Amino acid sequence: MRYTLCLFAVLAFIWLSNSGHYSALLLTFGFISIVLVILIARRMKVVDGESLPLELWATLPGYYLWLLRKIIASNLEVAACVWGGLFSRRAAISPCSERIPTYLQTDLGRVLYANSITLTPGTVAVDIDQDSVLVHALTRSGLDELKQGEMEKRVAALTQTRDQSATTAGQK
Repeated sequence: MRYTLCLFAVLAFIWLSNSGHYSALLLTFGFISIVLVILIARRMKVVDGESLPLELWATLPGYYLWLLRKIIASNLEVAACVWGGLFSRRAAISPCSERIPTYLQTDLGRVLYANSITLTPGTVAVDIDQDSVLVHALTRSGLDELKQGEMEKRVAALTQTRDQSATTAGQK
């Protein structure tokens, strides 16, 4: 029931923030639309902890701020590589691909990790399996930074329980 109420709140927020019109007729249409979407989602059995991970809501904004800083820094690095190669006539970009091992246990963790890699300019997650992510990067330093594991540790802290994280980190 709590997932249904949270889904209602999220859909209502999206409706109200995108609508811009708050007449009784439009609010009624919005309410009816939200109820229909919730009924369909419940009938499809997709309203659960996997589709709406409530436990992430408290820590997700901090991760998003860290990721935003990472995206900005990577944008600057990519721009420097492109412009540096243009003016100095040397190869500033050296594309490479490699499988980066991961100890993330949950599907949510692996997907969030791969999406974070792809959102960061200069790197793209090409393939995910149970214990690694195939990453294509513009430079070797982009892959080396991922191998250091800071992003993986932050995703693990976000998605896994402390006991799981400590156990898997000790095994690594």
